[in-house]
Amino acid sequence: MDDQKNQQEGQPVQETVVVPTEIPQGGITFDPASLSPSAPPPPPPPENPFIPQVAVQAGVSPAPGGGAIKKRILMVFVFLLLVLGLVAGGRFVLGFLSGAKEVTITYWGLWENDATVRSVIADFESKNPKIKVSYVKQSPRQYRERLQAAIARGEGPDVFRFHNTWVAMLAADLAPVPKTVIPTAEFSSTFYPVATNDLVAGATIYGLPMMTEGLGLYINEDLFAKAGVSEPVTWEDVLTIVPKLTVKDGTMITTSAIALGTTGNVENWSDIVALMMLQNGANLVGLTGKEAEETLLFYRKFADPVDPMYTWNETLDNSIYAFAIGKVAMMLAPSWRAFDVRQISPELRFKIVPVPQLPGNTVSWASYWVEGVSGKSKLQPQAFTFLKYLMSRETVTKLYSEAAKTRLFGEVYARTDLGSTIEADPFAGAYAKQAKTAKSFPLASRTFDNGLNDKLIKYLEDAINSVAAGSAPSAALSTASNGFRQVLGQYGLTSNSAPPASQ
Repeated sequence: MDDQKNQQEGQPVQETVVVPTEIPQGGITFDPASLSPSAPPPPPPPENPFIPQVAVQAGVSPAPGGGAIKKRILMVFVFLLLVLGLVAGGRFVLGFLSGAKEVTITYWGLWENDATVRSVIADFESKNPKIKVSYVKQSPRQYRERLQAAIARGEGPDVFRFHNTWVAMLAADLAPVPKTVIPTAEFSSTFYPVATNDLVAGATIYGLPMMTEGLGLYINEDLFAKAGVSEPVTWEDVLTIVPKLTVKDGTMITTSAIALGTTGNVENWSDIVALMMLQNGANLVGLTGKEAEETLLFYRKFADPVDPMYTWNETLDNSIYAFAIGKVAMMLAPSWRAFDVRQISPELRFKIVPVPQLPGNTVSWASYWVEGVSGKSKLQPQAFTFLKYLMSRETVTKLYSEAAKTRLFGEVYARTDLGSTIEADPFAGAYAKQAKTAKSFPLASRTFDNGLNDKLIKYLEDAINSVAAGSAPSAALSTASNGFRQVLGQYGLTSNSAPPASQ
């Protein structure tokens, strides 16, 4: 080993004669009799870089077998050059080979069938021949739990859909969106303000929305025409037309004006109450105070038998079905409920308009789904290439058109530059018009998250039912507020000890 090291460093090996003055390190020795003091010194040999110069200077020829040593030194030298070359270029070579290898990324979706996304994926693959996409439509039931469990096992998808209120629950599982995909400033100018509020923390973007969703006011056009009333713009308008649209047989409601006031048979009731709270200026985080109490009482009045606005109760059908069969003139619901209504009653004449507002404070509701990349994905560059493609203007336009071939309309655009293209649509247009003023909060129904949303909804449900049973709104909301602080604190959204001053 020492000899090899000496050869590599150009030092003499043991076969050479050592300088007569001292013994070099390494234990090399020499024979004094091999040098004759009376003989003239031999002429210096020609310089050779592979012959140890200390031996030349001492007038000594290389020991027998020097040619083999020179060959070995030369081989070692060449070998070292090759190794250094491989090390220096290793990253480039491996990167080149990796880029040349075809990979498959897995994409978990929720609502779109394979037939709808297939043409979009095929277009992406044609433009990126080394990246294949495997789309898997998931069931929404226990989706959030199954998603996080799969990611924890290292078996999760590379790209997946998640709800806008889930960022706090998924923060450890989401890979931040690189600035090369979309800078923060471009994100804010591309999407509606609610997306920036929900998905951007500082300079970190956690997901990209392809769609937006919320609440719209469904109008039964035949019932409105029969009662001779116009579609409401404000909540005051709603109160004006409720008695004209309500039909009773004694105490029995045969046709309701609007599905509001209960929790058991009003779909999306938690979204509706949250919207009313935001419109009235209530603090949803603290969930106490005059504004919150007023909102609770206002929601309940439509199902209170002693109130002049009484038009709904728990004996009536589910609000979606009741609207579809013409038993209720108005309901608040997401855009996709139009597909259910059309399926139940293909001939029903209805449209969707923006939700009623309070004077001077225009607020609409947002509850939508987002695409993100797993922090555990081993194919993050490819996954973000696909994600950038998905949120492009061309892709979302194509997805909308593909979906509209089999249903009333596609997913409402999340991009501000496309909203105006569907504002005239009798179903999707209302949601596009409202997107600029939309706000969100984790009281979104039907996320099936068994976490942030579902836990908060349960506390709010208890408060509403408590008021229905005769409790004071202040007492009911005080209990709910304690539960809200506990749940929000569990996910790092606020302190458990006291409610923050604002949302």
